[in-house]
Amino acid sequence: MYPSNPSKQQKTGINREAWLVRDLFDEKKLKQVPTRNGFGEGLIEAGRQDKNVVVLCADLTESTRVLPFKEAFPDRFVQMGVSEQSMASIAAGMAMAGKVPFIASYACFSPGRNWEQIRTTVALNNTNVKIAGAHAGVSVGPDGATHQMIEDIAIMRVMPNMCVFVPCDAIETRKATVAVAKLSGPCYLRFAREKSPIFTTVKTPFKMGRAETYRLGTDVTIIGAGPLLYEALLAAERLSKEFGIECRVINMHTVKPLDVKMIIRAAKETGAIVTVEEAQAAGGLAGAVAETLALTTPVPLERIGVQDRFGESGTPREIQEGLGLTAEFIALAVDRVVRRKHGEKVPEIPAHVLAAQEKLVKMQKTIMEKALSHAPAKWKRKN
Repeated sequence: MYPSNPSKQQKTGINREAWLVRDLFDEKKLKQVPTRNGFGEGLIEAGRQDKNVVVLCADLTESTRVLPFKEAFPDRFVQMGVSEQSMASIAAGMAMAGKVPFIASYACFSPGRNWEQIRTTVALNNTNVKIAGAHAGVSVGPDGATHQMIEDIAIMRVMPNMCVFVPCDAIETRKATVAVAKLSGPCYLRFAREKSPIFTTVKTPFKMGRAETYRLGTDVTIIGAGPLLYEALLAAERLSKEFGIECRVINMHTVKPLDVKMIIRAAKETGAIVTVEEAQAAGGLAGAVAETLALTTPVPLERIGVQDRFGESGTPREIQEGLGLTAEFIALAVDRVVRRKHGEKVPEIPAHVLAAQEKLVKMQKTIMEKALSHAPAKWKRKN
């Protein structure tokens, strides 16, 4: 880890006060752990700290990582079966009775399937229910578009009384889970299935509603949430070494309530913003940041996220690359926003969007050719 007494004169590079892992860019040494594991660990800790913490699950005990809680506190666990709507409503009743219920399922089902029940029984009544959306984003991979929940940040942040958290790695997910259990009121906690880099440490600062600066820079700011924040750091490091562009990288783990002061400060000091999220580019973190900038400090903004479409089936990495969510595309978005900042004309369609579309077409063609090579001859299309 970094020294505890960083220089006050530091203007660029990894923020020493963020206490990120020492081998931040060493793929061989960087641990890969699903963020859902951090949720499971956080539940156990929250359960030990508060006997009122209970868990309800919709038939996905192992996948959502609530099984350890069930084993540790069997009398505080309820298996609801495939009934997400009932799970939300029953949890609201338990909260009114003084419990701190966590409801766990895949994000496509909760809040996807039971959004109306969450709205009416949880948010409208401001009950103390915690919604845990597992397997969020496109990194669910082979499960396909039906299970790749990419609209959840948008639909949850517009709900009154709801707080929204999108932690970046397993360690931060554990911190967020414990913090959410102590917070009074409805909360949505989003995490993923696939392994992703652990790049924070137990000493990395985390406070609900306060964004953290992981990298210092003066040319442009990248604001990210979730595991893709690591891709933002990779892009920032590459841009610094190859082009001398110094990116500030901010972890906006709390999408609501949003750290408006941090966004305004970044806009004033760097003059350009790029948002990064494994979700729809419209309405989620990008929407929240864009609204803040429009109302307070208008500066050029570019968005890295899913561009108004559904996901695809494939490996998690293939899908992320095909949808333009990796460091390569973040760097292109940074280049575009810096050009706009300096008053240069840029193409109507962003380069990072076009590059992703081209990559996806090539991937789809390769996959189809591979599939046809194994298909019976009579299935193959004749030219």
